[in-house]
Amino acid sequence: MVNNHEEEIGVVTLVDEEGQEHDFAFIDSIEVDEQQYAILAPILDDEEESEEAIILKIGKDENGDDILFDIEDDEEWEKVADAWQELIEEEE
Repeated sequence: MVNNHEEEIGVVTLVDEEGQEHDFAFIDSIEVDEQQYAILAPILDDEEESEEAIILKIGKDENGDDILFDIEDDEEWEKVADAWQELIEEEE
């Protein structure tokens, strides 16, 4: 059900509703129910407070390139968040 993939840590830039760009570090990807999800952490300036990681669904665009989507279903989000929490606890 859950598969942990080691990936090179990269930077992902996301654009919010107001057109502001935000950089995130790619932390990991997990698979839940045959769907891939990306775990991202905000890259913050020293003055900014730390925020929790975000989880986005990994899909494909019309060219077959990876694209990230918000998880709109609360039940799906909870399932993925629980799976990520289990992985963190296993590693501790």
